[in-house]
Amino acid sequence: MKLWVMAMLGLTTGVFIAAASTLRLYVGGGPLYALFGALCLYVTGNLMMVPLMRETGLGLTVSVLSVTQLLLVNLIAFIVYGEKLGAMQLSGMMLGTVAIALMLWPSQGGA
Repeated sequence: MKLWVMAMLGLTTGVFIAAASTLRLYVGGGPLYALFGALCLYVTGNLMMVPLMRETGLGLTVSVLSVTQLLLVNLIAFIVYGEKLGAMQLSGMMLGTVAIALMLWPSQGGA
């Protein structure tokens, strides 16, 4: 995978994590402008996905971003908000990580 693609995946993930954290502030009784800020961040993240989808395809881009967001958002929820996950949820996170590792595994020729 090209270096700029990996950097853009990281930046896009960061924008989506910021959006989710901002939305959590609003849901927790925060001001209305937190909702507007979260929506702006989500729109920005989706626009940042366009060049990634052109380079790597829809399936890989959305899958990688979804699982990295899943892992990071749950880590933030655990550390910052004290939320806990059950064994089934932890298993799902582990399976998602394995799925992404397999999707990013270098292939020999073909597809």
